[in-house]
Amino acid sequence: MRANNLHVADIAHMVHQQTDIAAHQSEGAVLIARGEGVRVWDTEGRDYIEAMAGLWCASLGFSEKRLAEAAYRQLLALPYYHTFFQKGHEPAVRLAEKLAELAPGDLPYALFQCSGSEANDAAIKLIWYTNNLRGKPAKKKIIGRIRGYHGNTVATASLSGQPHMQADFDLPYGDRFLHVSNPNFYRFGQPGESERDFSARMAAELEALIAREGAETIAAFFAEPVQGGGGAITPPEGYFELIQPILKRHDILFVADEVICGFGRTGNMWGCQTYGITPDILTCAKQLTAAYQPLSATLISRPIQKALVEGSRRHGTFGHGFTYGGHPVACAVALETLAIYEERDMLGHVRRVSPAFLQGLAAFRDHPLVGDVRGVGLIAGVELVEDKATRAPFAPARKAGLLVQQKCHEAGLIVRAIGDRIAFTPPLIITEAEIAEMCRRFGQGLDAAWAELGGGARAAAE
Repeated sequence: MRANNLHVADIAHMVHQQTDIAAHQSEGAVLIARGEGVRVWDTEGRDYIEAMAGLWCASLGFSEKRLAEAAYRQLLALPYYHTFFQKGHEPAVRLAEKLAELAPGDLPYALFQCSGSEANDAAIKLIWYTNNLRGKPAKKKIIGRIRGYHGNTVATASLSGQPHMQADFDLPYGDRFLHVSNPNFYRFGQPGESERDFSARMAAELEALIAREGAETIAAFFAEPVQGGGGAITPPEGYFELIQPILKRHDILFVADEVICGFGRTGNMWGCQTYGITPDILTCAKQLTAAYQPLSATLISRPIQKALVEGSRRHGTFGHGFTYGGHPVACAVALETLAIYEERDMLGHVRRVSPAFLQGLAAFRDHPLVGDVRGVGLIAGVELVEDKATRAPFAPARKAGLLVQQKCHEAGLIVRAIGDRIAFTPPLIITEAEIAEMCRRFGQGLDAAWAELGGGARAAAE
């Protein structure tokens, strides 16, 4: 057992997700007992700054009573109802109206699900359905990006460019999912290449893929404004500016996956607004309810909704839906969450504290383990390297990212290692003082990892 309050009591019957289960069986798990603000406490009473907001989602922290009260009121009034068979309820109707008001561009219709995975899965289904109704049955392929993340269903894991989510799951499924390069300029930019030149190369790669496959076979392109599961990778200069005209020219829909970026993470309500994206479909979840209830939405344009109406005429119904999609308690919590964002000017708060967050992390560029730091708003990625001059990464077997994650945990900081990138997405309510403490603990974790990776011995020799 490690010396950081790990427990084995929960391993007998529960399968932990996105976990090294073999290591978990011998080492156990950290059991989180309670939370307050941006901190959580384990069952041993140790506190941690939760610099990942759980799974990118607890935007209002871990003790917002207004959300608990909103859930309780709705539980008393109507604890469950569905939106099937021309039935519905007021919280879902009001939330759809509010999302149409907030959406970037013209996306006035919402389908509700329980997770971001389901929201993206629904988007894929709607795209295929719509193209059948448009008389374009061959136009079905979906383009994602290497290291992109769009969910854990069969379809969305196929679309995601995450090898560990596909290996031995027989994914990607079928021949409908294509991938272009990961737009990580620091890691994949060529010597002497500017960010804009790199973006032009990425756009040319997309154009070449479309030419090779045939535009008549390609239905949509999915992208996160900031690539979350890839390591909190911000787009290089000009990337979306160059990508979008290509898609328009070839009648390829742009699906903006705002599951992580939506509701203030980038300093605007949507990452689309931060990066000048005009989507045909937008998916959102996570911060929609500040993670206090499971809920997601797929926002669609008028032409797509028109196709759904036509499909209902043809088939007698719209044959899609989830039992808990648009759950009244989740919708009530979402409405209260959006009200809090507005009343407390959370967008203004993110913009005010973002400089302290980004500058605090940028200071670690001088650390011997750190090659690059990039971010926007309150999302950032720190890339670890073995050699700063050449940008050479650590050998995968050394698990440098996981070591930094563990050392940060021991210092009372929860971050996420994605390969050798350390991701940060703290709750939006974080203060400048808490950011300073977050950075102090991160420095402790980096130093401890550097010593263990051999840095201390090399420094002494020098």
